Amino acid sequence: MDPLSVTASIIAVLQLSAKVLEYLNNVKDAPKDRTQCAVEMLNLCSLLYKLRDHVEQSDPTQPWCFAIHDLAAKNGPLDQFKRALETLQTKIGAGNRSNKASEALMWKFKKEEISSTLGRIERLKSLIELALQMDHFKLSRAIKDDITPVRVHVDDTEHRNLLEWISPTEYPTQQSDIIKIRQEGTGKWFLDAPEVAEWRSDTKATLFCPGIPGAGKTMVAAIAIDSLLKSIEDTSVRVAYVYCNYKDQKEQDVTSILAAILKQLVQGRPPLTEPLTRLHKQHTDKGTRPSADELSIALQSVILDLSTVYIVIDALDECRNNDGTRRGLLARIRDLQSKADVRFLATSRFLPDIVDEFKDSRRLEVRASDEDVRRFVAGQVHRLPNCIQRKHELQMLVQDKIAESVNGMFLLARLHTDSLLDKRTPKEIKATLTRLSKGSAALDDAYEDAIRRIEGQLAGDFDRAKNVLSWITYAQRPLTTAEICCALAVEIGEEELDPENLPDVEDLVSVCAGLVVVDEESRVVRLVHYTTQEYLERIRETWNPRAQLEIASTCLTYLSFNDFKYGSCSTDAELEEQLQQNVFLDYAARYWGLHALPVEDDVGHQTVVQILLGKGAEVNTQGGDYGNALQAASSEGHEAVVKVLLEKGAEINTQGGRCGNALYAASRRGHEAVVKVLLEKGAKVKAQGGYYGNALQAASQGGHEAVVKVLLGKGAEINTQGGEFGNAL
Repeated sequence: MDPLSVTASIIAVLQLSAKVLEYLNNVKDAPKDRTQCAVEMLNLCSLLYKLRDHVEQSDPTQPWCFAIHDLAAKNGPLDQFKRALETLQTKIGAGNRSNKASEALMWKFKKEEISSTLGRIERLKSLIELALQMDHFKLSRAIKDDITPVRVHVDDTEHRNLLEWISPTEYPTQQSDIIKIRQEGTGKWFLDAPEVAEWRSDTKATLFCPGIPGAGKTMVAAIAIDSLLKSIEDTSVRVAYVYCNYKDQKEQDVTSILAAILKQLVQGRPPLTEPLTRLHKQHTDKGTRPSADELSIALQSVILDLSTVYIVIDALDECRNNDGTRRGLLARIRDLQSKADVRFLATSRFLPDIVDEFKDSRRLEVRASDEDVRRFVAGQVHRLPNCIQRKHELQMLVQDKIAESVNGMFLLARLHTDSLLDKRTPKEIKATLTRLSKGSAALDDAYEDAIRRIEGQLAGDFDRAKNVLSWITYAQRPLTTAEICCALAVEIGEEELDPENLPDVEDLVSVCAGLVVVDEESRVVRLVHYTTQEYLERIRETWNPRAQLEIASTCLTYLSFNDFKYGSCSTDAELEEQLQQNVFLDYAARYWGLHALPVEDDVGHQTVVQILLGKGAEVNTQGGDYGNALQAASSEGHEAVVKVLLEKGAEINTQGGRCGNALYAASRRGHEAVVKVLLEKGAKVKAQGGYYGNALQAASQGGHEAVVKVLLGKGAEINTQGGEFGNAL
């Protein structure tokens, strides 16, 4: 390899690095890792420029140049890094954007991907620094050491691919999100409880931890998991856990939960993956997925190679149960316990069927202790008004009053604390503390107070909060911050997304009075608690009755954007790229119908019709009970759709179908507005056809007085004979 080839390799890496840097600098909604990655990339580029200058000025016959050739050789460090950058570029879609909406870049990487990238950058920086020292002996050894682990890296990649295949779920990410918000020192009572000590030490032990809504069960589960992960040093002991979620019920059946447990047990442990590899070989060529029985067998095989396995399942009450998922899952875990040392912990609300399942197990009720509540409130002082921050006695009063009122409900402590955020004087603070609700109605009272505070904001902030809460409440699955920002940026009637209309996530959270939180690792935006969802569902008809209509309209508007007018993707890779570049596409395409169904009469599927016509649907195609699209829309009274079809060239007097023609179809069902549109556009009022003979007879049979008058006013012949009943009278 001559110096020019080495220089070309360096330039190629610099060019790719520039594109990745452009993404890092422009991306919205990125975690803190983004800054570190950008800084390290800049440092690497600086070293690469220096190396290029040295190569261009060096004598190609010197030993140092031969070492540099190895640095840039095929499969060498520079080549490996170049391919890694190409993979990153493919994922971010850099350099392949053709519309204004694409400027609204979103974060697309998992934490482990960023860690891997940072590791690659650090290794390459070390090699280039050695190269710049002009010591070819050290450089040659370092390059050899760097290339040797390539096979290991390939094995790691295969291992990661296996894990991704068996389950896309990332419960460790959720664990990180939850444990990050733990107030230091809380939960100690749980870890110190004798029931927990017995569960951790006894073979095949089961511990059931029920609690009232908002008691802090999920945090307790996270604290238990965190303690296990930090204390276990024996590699033959493994921990697996599942966070059940009411928003993920469709994805959390027995099979997917068992797959997630299997993934965690073999994660980072290639020697344990043989059962998983067998499953992959059995199914990947056929395009099938493992059954629950196959997964149970694989799990048993893995667990028998370990001394102890801890399994923690949080919020078992949020696991779907209409198809027996909950009971089936517990049966599978107990079967594993019968064959190996599996120690099982579950949290749940006090649901009778779940309580009955654990009637023979150890039990430890989860309640927010006064000490934990005080610690939590003390940790929130920095968020509270200055009058509290400046006066120690007022801080203690806040702690006392909130601790007195929550009655074991941690969630209530959070909501009560948030209720003080807009109070500015000690008098206002004390008055609010005096009014804090207690007892069974306290949670609803706290939610009502939060809604009042939302409604008391400036009009723009109130509307924004209502939209955010409605989206999260009605969403068919958890939404990422990028998705909800994109959804809120969609403007009805527009044909593309304006990146300048994208809101800031922090602003969205700030206007929701503590009812919305963002999980930092997963970037999922969610309601603060399951009971928040239940409360908002109870008030939805009075608080935002048009929410489903607005969501359906947003999804359909997005799907009709110019970006998608050329039809479906021809390859999986093309589809994957399109989904990455358009963060809201997956949700809108999957779930628009479920949002439209409850409000079908309001929507009339006007946008769907526009999408289909835009994709090449023939407006006058005949077929079906109605005969054609215009007759179908007329029969259902969808005035807007009728107008769209007529604008696109629908033939207004075409005969066919059970209704004969469009005017007959609209008249039969009494759709006066549609009848008027059709007549104005040239529908023949005397046209014969259909079961009743003509439009006047159809309207008369249905008792539609207003339509009869319209038809007569347009010249319908009152005594025309025909149809099943002879004439209109």
